[in-house]
Amino acid sequence: MTPYLAYMLTSVGAAVANHLWQSSVFAVAAWLMALQLRRNRAHVRYGIWLAASVKFLIPFSLLIDLGRFLRKPQHVPPSLQTTLSSAMGVVGQPFSGLPAQTMNAQSLSGHFTALLPEVFAGVWFCGMVTVLLIWCTRWKKIYRALHRAVPVKSGREFELLRRLETLAKARRHIPMLRSLDMVEPGIFGIFHPLMLWPDRLSERLENEHIEGILAHELVHVRRYDNLTAAIHMLVEVVFWFYPMVWWIESRMLQERERACDEAVVQLAGRPEVYAEGLLKACRFCAESPLICVSGITGADLRDRIVRIMTEHLVQKMDLSRKLLLGGVAFVSLAIPVTLGLSAKLDAATTINVNSPGQLEEPATTNKDTAVDLAPLAIASIRQVAPRDNDARLTNFTDVGVTFRSVAIASIVQTAFLPQPTLSVDDDRIVGLPGWTKSERYDVEAKVDYEDVLKWKALSLTQKSLALQPLLVKRFNLQFHHEARERPTYSLVVAKNGPKLLKAQLGAGGNDQSTVAPGKIVLKGSSVSVLASLLSSQGLSHVVVDKTGLTDMYDITLRWSPDDIGSSDASLPSLFTALQEQLGLKLEYNKNPIDVIVIDHIERPSAN
Repeated sequence: MTPYLAYMLTSVGAAVANHLWQSSVFAVAAWLMALQLRRNRAHVRYGIWLAASVKFLIPFSLLIDLGRFLRKPQHVPPSLQTTLSSAMGVVGQPFSGLPAQTMNAQSLSGHFTALLPEVFAGVWFCGMVTVLLIWCTRWKKIYRALHRAVPVKSGREFELLRRLETLAKARRHIPMLRSLDMVEPGIFGIFHPLMLWPDRLSERLENEHIEGILAHELVHVRRYDNLTAAIHMLVEVVFWFYPMVWWIESRMLQERERACDEAVVQLAGRPEVYAEGLLKACRFCAESPLICVSGITGADLRDRIVRIMTEHLVQKMDLSRKLLLGGVAFVSLAIPVTLGLSAKLDAATTINVNSPGQLEEPATTNKDTAVDLAPLAIASIRQVAPRDNDARLTNFTDVGVTFRSVAIASIVQTAFLPQPTLSVDDDRIVGLPGWTKSERYDVEAKVDYEDVLKWKALSLTQKSLALQPLLVKRFNLQFHHEARERPTYSLVVAKNGPKLLKAQLGAGGNDQSTVAPGKIVLKGSSVSVLASLLSSQGLSHVVVDKTGLTDMYDITLRWSPDDIGSSDASLPSLFTALQEQLGLKLEYNKNPIDVIVIDHIERPSAN
């Protein structure tokens, strides 16, 4: 299985698990609400179960995305970022972010684990096809009965049907067919329904009995029960493996028949006659109800008869229950939207413009962001005309930073991507307007005198991050972080294991490092730093560390860079050198990477 396919199936598996969890919670809430309304009208409970069914087709992620778009990202003080959104995210998506484990290719269990996504996908597809074939077989049986049925143009049943349609003020008449194959009356079709009436059933029924049964079927038409049943069939086809969808079907079937029974009794006002006709019809049918047809059977007969005879005890919904039902519906929609709003709020990087010395960058894992950064308090910004052969200089000094004839996009990239990641920033920084790349500026920023010592103590990465408050203050920069899938190279352990030399105690760290075309030498460094440096070595995509190695190593890597004409031909390519020298390899796939989305930026304010 290719790495991309494995990643895709793993990601889909996590998304499906989250969706089933959310839908299950929704279904349990529906059950509790239906239990609370058990003495009220059945059509209300049917609507609740229908909502639980439709929820399986509508991921909460759609509403979460809606919440993300409803609020414009803002830079807010850290006090507003509580753990509430994190807790809601964990509860709503407990299976998100499952770490990809590095597997030994020589392990039998590793081989088996690697095949699990394909096995699960194959089993799901076979089950879906099986359920579809079962439904198609039943539909085919009904269609055969339709073709053999005889149109009815007269008779007791026909006249009673037309009379009921007139009383109900139906906009069009429903064709009636007499069938030798059907064992119970029923409505077939959704938008052009047909009434199927079993042959010889009328011989056992009086007119008032036939009228009650026909009224039952007309209620099915008015309620579009065949349409809602078809929607739930789709749910069962997709989620055939999940027992809860079949349990919901039984609840829907029960409440559907009760709702029709209540409507008929309310219309006719003679529950004993209707109950007697229902018993005679069920005695005639004597078989299970046909799937794909809304008939008169399908729920517990004894319970239905008791409910029909005690219909006067059914309560109408009072104001408190209506408010309860409306409140639950509102909360069901509000929770995912709130999650989206919270995610948007938390995704916004918090920068206090009035006190830019405090910088928080939650989406960056670099430990340099966890310290107080000396603020660049004084800044001179001047637009200059682009010239040929411009020396676009970036110089960090002991008192600040100087940019000569640079594009604002370059400053943004320096501020957010202080370590080289890509030869271009299109994959990591998106939303920059065109002027930020075409116009040139001279920028000179300095710290206050009392902050000079603090500035000198900062690393180059920390000094780069200190540019963010300057961009916010002088360019009115607004941004947020998002995790987006991008084509990447995953740095993983090769088949025979890593060939890395652990760093010696007391090593000088990155001060002894060398990075040049065709050469990377790191002392006391992590593999994640190596992955970041590899991204800038002419590769078309960012390199993501997936080795799972956490120790510090002394790393020496030499290869023949393709873009250097005088390169040593005896050296291998970068991909080969990684395997031969370090026991690592690059695999092309897609990974979620942190992307800085620019929401707003303006030309600099006056000095």
